[in-house]
Amino acid sequence: MQLPPLTENTPSTQMAAAPNGDCAGQKRRSTFHPSLWGDYFLTYQPPLSAQQPQMQERAGLLKEQVRAMIKDATETEKILDLIITLERLGLDFHYDDDISQALDVVFKADYDDSTDLHLVSLRFYLLRKHRYDVSSDVFRKFQDKEGNFVNSDTKSLLSLYNAAHLRTHGEDVLDEAISFTTRCLQGTLLLEHLDSPLMEEVSSALVTPLFRRVGILEARKHITCYGKEATRNEAIFELAKLDFTLLQLQFCEELEEVTLWWKKLYDKSDLTFVRDRIVEIYFWMNGGSFKPQYSFARIIVTKITAFITIIDDIYDTYGTTEESMQLAEAIYRWDESAIALLPDYMKDFYLYLLEAYDSFENDLGPEKSYRVFYLKEAMKQLVRAYSEEIKWRDGKYVPTVSEHLKVSMISIGNVMVACALFVGMDDIPTVETYKWVLSDSELINSFGIFVRLTNDIVSTKREQTGDHIASTVQSYMKEHGTTRKVAREKLRELAEDSWKTMLKLCLAPTELPVVVPQMILDLAKASDNMYKYNDAFTTSGTLKDTIRKLYVNPIE
Repeated sequence: MQLPPLTENTPSTQMAAAPNGDCAGQKRRSTFHPSLWGDYFLTYQPPLSAQQPQMQERAGLLKEQVRAMIKDATETEKILDLIITLERLGLDFHYDDDISQALDVVFKADYDDSTDLHLVSLRFYLLRKHRYDVSSDVFRKFQDKEGNFVNSDTKSLLSLYNAAHLRTHGEDVLDEAISFTTRCLQGTLLLEHLDSPLMEEVSSALVTPLFRRVGILEARKHITCYGKEATRNEAIFELAKLDFTLLQLQFCEELEEVTLWWKKLYDKSDLTFVRDRIVEIYFWMNGGSFKPQYSFARIIVTKITAFITIIDDIYDTYGTTEESMQLAEAIYRWDESAIALLPDYMKDFYLYLLEAYDSFENDLGPEKSYRVFYLKEAMKQLVRAYSEEIKWRDGKYVPTVSEHLKVSMISIGNVMVACALFVGMDDIPTVETYKWVLSDSELINSFGIFVRLTNDIVSTKREQTGDHIASTVQSYMKEHGTTRKVAREKLRELAEDSWKTMLKLCLAPTELPVVVPQMILDLAKASDNMYKYNDAFTTSGTLKDTIRKLYVNPIE
């Protein structure tokens, strides 16, 4: 079956007449390109689907072989190499308890006198990633008086570079390590052959450090790389390929479900003006939660993010101010009778929104349906933020960066997406988690600021071509009297500060289930990947090959 053709530069030309014909009420023309996938996943049949039972049986046997390897490993170097391999291949979630026990051994081992920078870096990386209290001062003994890291080969520099990206605020030695290793590794790329595995890894790390990569994308890539290693373990390699293929089959089933759901919504409602991006939404949310047990969570958060996209496009691109406020009032009421408030083109959409929330309650069952209340509250919080931004737009007001972020860290959808993901997870057992998500917590706010800034930095030029609210870039330019280039650089620094805050809070002790801060961090990584070079969600042609590798192409 052939994939649909790429039509990235083909604009949508849908235009609706303004309800009263006045210029101020005119709905704007959509400039979003059509879907690149259409109904593809409604009919796509993965080639190995018939072999799923046999693959599951074989994978079960291999999992136990690998578990024995973890238990039998006693030397620190062997333990670390095994764990980092399993993590990069996306297999570590099968062995959470085993890895925790192995890292306890590593943590208790005396490693203060080690002069092997690679192993010290790898040890620090894995222990800090798994929330052990390890000090970055361990790297000072590798520095000379000028702050350079001495006697370091490329492998050690790369390990230090990756370890240093687990820095939080005030860790000067890790800031120095990133500056030093970045210069050295960039220089190495100019001198060495890029086709060597180590140089390929250096090149990839300089684009995205290991810790900040999206887990499922790293697994897809590293399986291929691991297969080329002469020292690979055949059982681990076979398990990695089987496990990824089984995940791929599950992802395709979920894609079929959400594509069908979107098709019904899109066909039923007058939504031809919105971004038709259901596959890309699923891909984005999949990056934040790829484990098989989170299937229901992925489906809920994909549907919720689709609703966010529609409402955002109504506020930003299609609806008049009056219509947007009518939609906000209907959402505040959350009742079918509120349909009378809405213009015709919104009515079916609004009913579909209410119906979707009812279906979430039914799927959750009587013991968990209370969670949907918080999902409704998150939606109301989102449209309040949108409504505040419309006031800025209509009044041509450019807020300060601080004023902007207070609202726009919510309008980016951080609370809505996090709440939707947690609603569908079985290992979020208490109501306190949902209250926390809506409670203006520092971690949720840092997450929202990070995503808002990474979005604005790459999308501001496109968005400012029409009647749009000022972005944080424009706010910074006006507040500080700078150019767009300088503003973007300063906002990158603010984004990095918010990342450090997120990481600090995710590594700190918490009364929340550990999976909660971890999911926030994974969602931030997925968003960072989406906005690394441009707004790939809106101009989604850049994602097409990656989506194909993840969901369509068999693993080799």
